[in-house]
Amino acid sequence: MSDKGPSMTNGATAEAEKAPGASDGSAGGPSKAEASKAEASKAEASKGEASPSVRTADGKTTVDERGTSKPGIEKGEAPKPSESKSPPDIKVRLFGRTDVGQVREHNEDNFIVADLSKGSRGLMESDRTQQVGDRGTLMGVCDGMGGAAAGEVASQLAVDIIHQKMSQGDVPKNHDDLAMRLVNAIEAAGLRIFSEAKLDRTRRGMGTTATIAAVMDDHLFLGQVGDSRAYILRGERLVQVTRDQSLVNQLIEAGQLTEEEAETFEHNNIILQALGTADTVQVDLTYVLLREGDTLLLCSDGLSGMVRNDEIREVLCAAEEPLEACKVLTDRANQAGGHDNITVVIAKFEGDSLEAPSKDDIDGLKYQKYPLPEPPQATAPTMPEPSRRVKELNQAKVSSRPPAKLWSHANGPDIEVGEESELEGYDEDEPGGRHRDDPVVLPTDGAPQWLVALMIASAVACATIAGYTLLVK
Repeated sequence: MSDKGPSMTNGATAEAEKAPGASDGSAGGPSKAEASKAEASKAEASKGEASPSVRTADGKTTVDERGTSKPGIEKGEAPKPSESKSPPDIKVRLFGRTDVGQVREHNEDNFIVADLSKGSRGLMESDRTQQVGDRGTLMGVCDGMGGAAAGEVASQLAVDIIHQKMSQGDVPKNHDDLAMRLVNAIEAAGLRIFSEAKLDRTRRGMGTTATIAAVMDDHLFLGQVGDSRAYILRGERLVQVTRDQSLVNQLIEAGQLTEEEAETFEHNNIILQALGTADTVQVDLTYVLLREGDTLLLCSDGLSGMVRNDEIREVLCAAEEPLEACKVLTDRANQAGGHDNITVVIAKFEGDSLEAPSKDDIDGLKYQKYPLPEPPQATAPTMPEPSRRVKELNQAKVSSRPPAKLWSHANGPDIEVGEESELEGYDEDEPGGRHRDDPVVLPTDGAPQWLVALMIASAVACATIAGYTLLVK
């Protein structure tokens, strides 16, 4: 808006020009020179005067910075921002691959790649490059266990149920909503696998790890159960952003094993929890704020247990396309022995909505928990206080309680008690001080005495016949 104040109308200008000439009323009016000067000042003022106000259909007068009218914005009123928010420009190039390895007979691993906004799942040509939408992108790796194909069933159930749960409902409201959905989906998968194992004896003990990633704008959420892993390559630095839930990692964190000793530790295949081995699991939820050029790697221990981190970093830095990187990494794991199934999912993040990584972003990249907000506690409904009325003089007592029924197990009959306000007819001499008008309801639904006697006689006769039969034999 202009710094200038509102211009005066023609009448106001005339009044302003008239005031100096009226200072001396005895002079008999202004001279010709003064009149000419006044006319010139009036014309000058009319040039600088604002254009006439224009009233729009809704009755609002609008003025632009130059004094001309503009519909829709009142003078002195800031324009309102646009209601619609453009989606973030974040593109993901991704691919996934699984391999049986060199030792195992069948593959118990599974992975998932899905565009939740488009409702597509898989690795068709059109799905290998995705625009992160309002529902997000889902990726994950599951490493099954249990033998006799039970591990394959567990890992397949996990990816299917997690995808189903993440696809349900409305669009996530915010980051907390998406993170909570991710945790709930993983927990639901664990409960389903546990239930299936209980129903089928051949699948007892089956389970699976789960490392699941969900992307919403520049937030990458990771739900972790077991010892599959997630890495982020930023710049030339590769960082594991999940934590193994395994015995060997627990010993390393406790200082009882070194990284070198862990490589040859005989119990390095023992994990502390998995989906399906119990009815509940503790999902480790972490997150990463994405930067331009970040590369995400999800993998089972068939890769991380066979290929060193430095070698993984070199492959990710050298390979431009995720498809190429997946192939090279699975080949390297097989060349190292391929002792387990190998599964890899790789995603590269690009787009104008992602900030370029600074030195602090690269150096500060680490495992970071995401704190979920506490669920609102259900407040117990407050019971209204009973009405308290003050009894006036010579006024019957009034109670707010409804008629009650007392169940007397000692005396037998049910006694219905009327309202306490019915004080007329109360007889203190009556046994128990009972109200004379209170109805006494005697039971009438019992069996007749002759039927009871007949049943007893029949039972005695049957017992006698049975005893006689036994004696004769």
